[in-house]
Amino acid sequence: MLSHTSGSVLQLPTLGMGAAQLGNLYREMTDAEASAAVDAAWDAGIRYFDTAPHYGLGLSERRLGAALASHPRDEYVLSTKVGRLLVPSGLPAGAMDDGGFAVPATLRREWDLSRDGIRRSVSESLERLGLDRIDIAYLHDPDNHGAEAHAEAIPALVELRDEGVLRAVGAGMNQSALPAEFVQRHDVDVIMLAGRYTLLDQGALDDLLPVAARRGVGVVAAGVYNSGVLSRPRPPADAFYEYERAPMELIARVHAIADVCEEFGVQLPDVAIAYPLRHPAVVSVVVGMRTADQVRGTMERVNREIPEALWTALDERGLVRRG
Repeated sequence: MLSHTSGSVLQLPTLGMGAAQLGNLYREMTDAEASAAVDAAWDAGIRYFDTAPHYGLGLSERRLGAALASHPRDEYVLSTKVGRLLVPSGLPAGAMDDGGFAVPATLRREWDLSRDGIRRSVSESLERLGLDRIDIAYLHDPDNHGAEAHAEAIPALVELRDEGVLRAVGAGMNQSALPAEFVQRHDVDVIMLAGRYTLLDQGALDDLLPVAARRGVGVVAAGVYNSGVLSRPRPPADAFYEYERAPMELIARVHAIADVCEEFGVQLPDVAIAYPLRHPAVVSVVVGMRTADQVRGTMERVNREIPEALWTALDERGLVRRG
């Protein structure tokens, strides 16, 4: 449950669907395939959906908005992100995006953390989504823009929340130190933390999670598979970690964690999803899902019971901090 000083409350479901794949992340998918993925998530009971202008240069927002258009607005939670505007690229026809998405580069991303830039970003997202309000707006990866984020971007989000355009505000990042500052210094509601509170990285236990728990700020855990190395019962030798080829010593550590999982009759991906949800500050986990099969598999993982003794074993063997 998220709340802020104005007294409003937003309840986040335990599991959310990450919609980066709807923006053709790494490879193309059709509009029909995108719609089918959202339909499968809805049918499975998922009611939290996360997107961003960055995902496919607006394609993810457009597809997600279209797929949700037939569903009652008050029955789901939607989050998107701000900080980078989409502007004409000026590139020749046929140029493709260089940001990891298989889409034409007719637009480009332009950083703008000013008050006007934040308001414009929200307005343009609303248009692409076909909505009149957004439940959560995260400042997206402002790692090199901390001063601007503190001075203008976060206050601009709070202003939009106070106007009723947004219901909750915060930041989404792949680090925990700067989000911890946001929580300490601003009236934010929620932080999306990608890859920094997982079976392989518990750095957030030292900064973000304690302050979030003290101040009643919710944390949404994303990137719980650390780019895929934790997404299978056993990692392949060529597994990726943090978007790069995983080093062999890390692969060996993953195998050691998987050994413990198998001792207790569960699999590595089940434990990867369950781990962040054990912390009292974590209110939801967001997982990317491209197909109906991935939706069903993720739901099964979320609902799988993990023996308490497994967490003790991981901690005692020095593999994962208990948290």
